Amino acid sequence: MIHSSAVISNNATIHETSNIGPFCVIGDGVNIGKNNNLISHVSITGNTNIEDNNIFYPFCSIGSDPQDLKYNNEKSFIKIGSNNRFRENVTVNPGTSGGGLNTLISDNCLFMVGSHIAHDCIIKSNVILANNATLAGHVEIDHNVILGGNSAIHQFVRIGKYAMIGGMSGVEKDIIPYGLYTGIRENLKSLNLIGLKRKGLTSNEINEIKNLINIIFDKNDTIENNIKNNFVESSEILEIKEVIEFLNSNSKRGITTFEND
Repeated sequence: MIHSSAVISNNATIHETSNIGPFCVIGDGVNIGKNNNLISHVSITGNTNIEDNNIFYPFCSIGSDPQDLKYNNEKSFIKIGSNNRFRENVTVNPGTSGGGLNTLISDNCLFMVGSHIAHDCIIKSNVILANNATLAGHVEIDHNVILGGNSAIHQFVRIGKYAMIGGMSGVEKDIIPYGLYTGIRENLKSLNLIGLKRKGLTSNEINEIKNLINIIFDKNDTIENNIKNNFVESSEILEIKEVIEFLNSNSKRGITTFEND
């Protein structure tokens, strides 16, 4: 399962069911689990742990030094879950001492051609990064997020679950769960109605969520005060509770609000 042209460190661990294709390079400290497929010309270095059933297409670079001038060769890590697809020329950098030393990728993600995951990013399951989407350091992406092609996410930004970022967008503030964003340093356009429908919500449920979101982001008062509205506080809707939890958690970049704000 290891091609004769591959270069494998004696200190790497590779499960016998994984395939290492032509001209791949596997460095010290790499641990590769079951049924992974490195098609060809893949570089995996550093303290990188890869679980099962991932596919790495040609010219992926996983584990090379972070693009952070403060990085000082500290021992840091990449942890990749299962069933992810890394298309051609995807790059993933390990963590740094300034961000907890770990870059984390969960399961069932698709990283399209040329997408970049910088140091200390945390990516949950079922995330899609389209071609050339780029994450700066310390970005957090929750479950089921879609980032359009050529989009760029500023460092320390958080993107909530089921949010959708349009192609060629630049995001510099946090995006709430289920938010829809397009543009450069713009406001939210609306809720991600497609994501809510895919989740199985009815039209009535979506309309109720929209009404409560309008209350939360009413520009006549602060978000903090709007969350205390009786209709919002008493809501049993899971998605509204998730938005409130997101808004109440720590934000280093601030919150992206809606266009009418």
